Amino acid sequence: MEQRHLGRTGLRVTRLGLGTLNWARDTDEQEAADQLKAFWEAGGSLVDTADIYADGGAEYLLGRLTEELVPREDLVIATKAGSVLEADRRVDGSRRHLLAALDASLERLGTDYVDLWQLHAFDPHTPLEETLQALDLAVASGRARYVGLSNFSGWQLAKAGTWQLAAPGVRNRLASTQMEYSLLQRGIEREVLPAALDLGIGLLPSSPLGRGVLTGKYRHATPADSRGASDHLAAFVAPYLDETASRVVEAVTTAADGLAVTPLQVALSWVRDRPGVTAPILGARTAQQLRAALSVETLSLPDEIRRALDDVSAPVHHYPDHDWSTL
Repeated sequence: MEQRHLGRTGLRVTRLGLGTLNWARDTDEQEAADQLKAFWEAGGSLVDTADIYADGGAEYLLGRLTEELVPREDLVIATKAGSVLEADRRVDGSRRHLLAALDASLERLGTDYVDLWQLHAFDPHTPLEETLQALDLAVASGRARYVGLSNFSGWQLAKAGTWQLAAPGVRNRLASTQMEYSLLQRGIEREVLPAALDLGIGLLPSSPLGRGVLTGKYRHATPADSRGASDHLAAFVAPYLDETASRVVEAVTTAADGLAVTPLQVALSWVRDRPGVTAPILGARTAQQLRAALSVETLSLPDEIRRALDDVSAPVHHYPDHDWSTL
């Protein structure tokens, strides 16, 4: 599998990543093992998780599998911290919480360090410089090799990235930002992506298949075994089952028919090759779904199809986004 540098750093990762959001919840240990083995055998290296996935269960499972199935040194392990399940708050970016969370993640993962440690979300109640200092302490202590962010808006990303660059040798450059990005969700193109490109921060798209909708499985009905039919994920899929999304899905399906490939391959190729993208994160439930996604490695979309998909999915930009003189 082809590799890319993560942002303006020396870290190289494969241009597709394996996500573990479903592990220890919808994906059991045997299925997770099959996924990790298939990903590794395909040449994949980047594996993404978080301390909140299955309340730590995904990290624990990944730790067991790297001990028993895949060599730790063959993987680039990325995890996240900051999300909390408390009644009065959803994010805790305090230095106290973040460093304790990192120690707990390392214990569950069974490793002395993570290759990439990311803040899961912005905490408006903690000074940003305190939150970012936790990232620097993690690198200085050897517990993390590189650091990044997730779910930060454009101004938040720009502020954090600039702060880190303001003290070279003292603070660590942000390597990544993980954000939802697909043909059905192009909102980050307004401010987040321009900021990331300017600051040299690599983009790791989550939900690159539009929460599964871009595979075409929901075109005529909701499959009984799909996320859209599950009690805990139906609301997650629902926003992408409207008329606007349907037009994009039909365009993807038409393109797939013309290329004799699948809608999944078309949608994933599009996001993988967008400017600023390092590696989309594949959140498959089964090894079979993962193998279907990994088959995209040999596909590059013709320019005319890429432009057609750009047009049909184009988000509406208003003042003051981008160059105001063109609006």
